[in-house]
Amino acid sequence: MENLRTRTALPSDVHAVLAFWKEAAEGTSISDDVAGVTRLIERDGEALILAERDGRLVGTVIAGWDGWRASLYRLAVHPDQRRQGVSRVLLDAAHARFLAAGGRRADAMVLVENETGQAAWAAAGYEREEHWRRWVRPLA
Repeated sequence: MENLRTRTALPSDVHAVLAFWKEAAEGTSISDDVAGVTRLIERDGEALILAERDGRLVGTVIAGWDGWRASLYRLAVHPDQRRQGVSRVLLDAAHARFLAAGGRRADAMVLVENETGQAAWAAAGYEREEHWRRWVRPLA
């Protein structure tokens, strides 16, 4: 984990984050655009956590906190940086954020067909809750 640091995203990071997700994340979201990521950063400046190594973006996680639920999205690590502790560092930062805010449980959103993501969350100690099925609907 040499030269690895985390920080929260700034508005100037939006384009780099979107380009990174195209390369490192599996699947897309309706809010994977400049307006969506900018809105996230403006609404909650601590939610989007970046991992950088030698100034290069190597990982992201969105640690959303609404005052009741701690939700994790967009855990992504660049393919050439995987299995080097990047996701562990990102999740440690997210968990610290949640604990400081009073969070008691973190939920991760992972695409069912994203086998790499499923394995990463399992390795991080998360359990899949079979009894929950999420229902989603675009708002626009």
